[in-house]
Amino acid sequence: MASRHLSRSIVLQSLYEWDFYNKKPNLRDIVERDIKDFGPGLEELSFIYRLSEGIEKHINELDKIIEKAAPEWPIAQISMIDRNVLRIGLFELLYEDKKEVPPKVAINESIELAKTFSGPTSGKFINGVLGTVYKQIDLPAQAENKE
Repeated sequence: MASRHLSRSIVLQSLYEWDFYNKKPNLRDIVERDIKDFGPGLEELSFIYRLSEGIEKHINELDKIIEKAAPEWPIAQISMIDRNVLRIGLFELLYEDKKEVPPKVAINESIELAKTFSGPTSGKFINGVLGTVYKQIDLPAQAENKE
């Protein structure tokens, strides 16, 4: 498994546990334990911490975007895995350096996480929500390129 994909898997598992316990335990402690359990020897730990800390910092904003992009699915009704996969994908779409994590990579990685950890239709759901958001954020860039 590629280093970045494994890193995203660790972040997903950590977010799942944190979310399961209503965000009460310290997320960083969970991440550190999950790195030891699932990623011993993993070299690029800064990516894991940047993702997990960024999602924690922007969680309310990310959840509002999810609710706008999937209005028929209130955030509490989205499965915990899918909700956290969406948070990872959205964070990468909105806050990561596009040269380091191109939008299509962020979307594809999220779809793969959903296929691995969630149900059979989750990949399509994740693709739909992240695709909707990507089109919205890409519209201003497309307009600038036409001018």
